[in-house]
Amino acid sequence: MTSYGTIPVSDGGKKVEFLSRAKERIQTGLGVSRPWKEMFNLHSINIPHGFADAVSRIKTNFGYFRMNYAMIVLAVLFLSLLWHPISLIVFVVSMAAWLFFYFLRDEPLVIFHYTIDDRAVLALLSAVTVALLLLTGATVNILLSVLIGLVVVVVHAAFRKTDDLCLDEDGVEAGGFLAASSP
Repeated sequence: MTSYGTIPVSDGGKKVEFLSRAKERIQTGLGVSRPWKEMFNLHSINIPHGFADAVSRIKTNFGYFRMNYAMIVLAVLFLSLLWHPISLIVFVVSMAAWLFFYFLRDEPLVIFHYTIDDRAVLALLSAVTVALLLLTGATVNILLSVLIGLVVVVVHAAFRKTDDLCLDEDGVEAGGFLAASSP
């Protein structure tokens, strides 16, 4: 029993399958972020009525635009590292960790049968990224770029109204990003 004319299949099929799954996860994972048009809607920008209103907006907008805000801070950090090649390499490696652990996950992160909240993953990845970059010698540049990114995010969150957001659709709590996590 011979089979003439068959072409042996190599591991290339597995590589193609992996690449197609990665492409699909990138498209769906980055799709979790809110639409940029919604985030930068000029009709939704106005001055808060007071400090309490600004804090409330910041909390709600952090919860709603969490993924977009993370991308903004990371983009500002990336742009500031263009003149520091070692730091840029470390940043690219840490971005791979960001993609794997934060942006492209479909399911909650589970370690030793404990579900890790997205906010904890965001905080840990931020701290590890900044710590590794500080070890590369571009300390002032990194701190300034993170500070600029955070200022941009906080200013946007304070000035963007929250009354047109669909807060109930994805379980965004009234407390948003800073609210206590439930088990």
